[in-house]
Amino acid sequence: MAEDLLKALSEVDDLPPIERLPSTYRPMRKFHLDGAEHKHYQQQFGDMYFYRLAMLKPAIKEVANQAWADFEVRSAFGQATDCADKAKIGDEKALHKDRVLSVRQGELCWVVGTIYMEMPLKPNILEDISKDHFITAPPPREKYLSPTGQDQIMLEDESGRLRLVGTLLGQVMLVTGCIVAVIGTENSSGDFEVLDLKVADLPRQPQRWEMEDSDSALTNGSSNKRRRSDHHCATPGKIAIISGLAITGEEADGLSLDLLAEYLLGEAGGNSEREQAATISRLIIAGNSIGLPSLKGESDDQLTKKAVKKYGYDAAAYNPAPTAHLDNFLASLLPSLPITLLPGDSDPASVALPQQPIHPAMLPRSRNYVNPPMSQEAGWFDTTTNPWEGDIDGWRFMGHGGQPINDIFKYVEEDERLEMMENVLRWRISAPTAPDTLCGFSSTSSVAYLLTHTSGCYPYQEEEPFVIEETPHVYFAGNQPRYESTVIEGPFGQSVRLIAIPRFKETGEIVLLDVTTLETEIVKFDLFDKL
Repeated sequence: MAEDLLKALSEVDDLPPIERLPSTYRPMRKFHLDGAEHKHYQQQFGDMYFYRLAMLKPAIKEVANQAWADFEVRSAFGQATDCADKAKIGDEKALHKDRVLSVRQGELCWVVGTIYMEMPLKPNILEDISKDHFITAPPPREKYLSPTGQDQIMLEDESGRLRLVGTLLGQVMLVTGCIVAVIGTENSSGDFEVLDLKVADLPRQPQRWEMEDSDSALTNGSSNKRRRSDHHCATPGKIAIISGLAITGEEADGLSLDLLAEYLLGEAGGNSEREQAATISRLIIAGNSIGLPSLKGESDDQLTKKAVKKYGYDAAAYNPAPTAHLDNFLASLLPSLPITLLPGDSDPASVALPQQPIHPAMLPRSRNYVNPPMSQEAGWFDTTTNPWEGDIDGWRFMGHGGQPINDIFKYVEEDERLEMMENVLRWRISAPTAPDTLCGFSSTSSVAYLLTHTSGCYPYQEEEPFVIEETPHVYFAGNQPRYESTVIEGPFGQSVRLIAIPRFKETGEIVLLDVTTLETEIVKFDLFDKL
């Protein structure tokens, strides 16, 4: 690299051009809300829980039946009671109850329901309304866990709610919204003593190139067969994934973004660096491209009493610099590199999950690479939803801007982000805490807080897109405190690469994913102060 930097300009100009490796890209429109006429907000959120339970109940019942066929319970004398074919205590067989309120005291049974965490420190909309007169917003809570042990775990369905107790509950990760099956018996206090717990586990995983193969089979055309053959023999490349650019328009953003752009374009370093950059076939930006606005110490009254301008905008209330800097950064990359852009909780997009794409009008220089709105194919620049699913080079990808994982973190004591991501897949729910704490006003209704911390969820009625129907090959979560990665396996040979994407603003790290082996590596950018 040092020899390349010391070359004369004439020698550098004579370097042969290097072509970037191509890749196939097939996004899925699972989380798109098409048209204002299809968006209704008069419904109750409870229907989402009932629909989620109805979708996952058959799978969990199948898992529970297989797991508890030879269930045994140790007696008070420490001897195990064996069961030939069904769960039983002594000669008592464990019965399956269709409803939570059908459980009877002293009767061994198992039931399927939705977990609800009763936590005093969890956001409460009624308390938010009662505190509406507050001038200054209280700081958001890092955890919902009660230090005095007042938290309770409930199991509910359409019939009612049952409190769960037992030492097993302290050994498993549970949050509001996950669907589980529990076996045990009701005690004299009316609580359900849990002896074991099961979840749906990983669903079916599609084969690589399955979407391409199915499309080719349906069209049955020679051109599609030839295209599919080309895909299967494609040169191995890499996918770059980044999150948390947090562009604020300040001068400090410029150097780090310039270094990142030069690396991705192959303009940093020598021939080896150019060749490495050429293997990057796509860039995925996983949320929070724009930094949080600075409120400059203004009170809520000052913010709410801003005069509404008839023409133009109030420069004191809106700063166009972050969006302009993001647009310039994307426009410098797009002639060479295709980009998938997911919104985050600080980006100029809808706050309700699933977040809809950032409108191309916000990015006037980059929108030339976006396909027309009615087009069914993704453009070179794909501004998409959060969460997002799609196929890249035949692999099924699923990812989001990190809000579901960051919200689960508030329910548990530990900070194992990969364990949270694994549980999300085994629960088969990409955003289990929506619509509860991941939905609505998080802590207070004050203006300052709403500008930075609100989230939401669309009240689905006839579907539940957050239910994971197929296991992805790659699952990433953006805006995490540090980079982590591992591979988990399912009961039927499923294999998933989990990736926690760190915030680039804080760590200077981007993740490169090899599309052949699904192995990951980190590229770190450091800025050194003057001595």
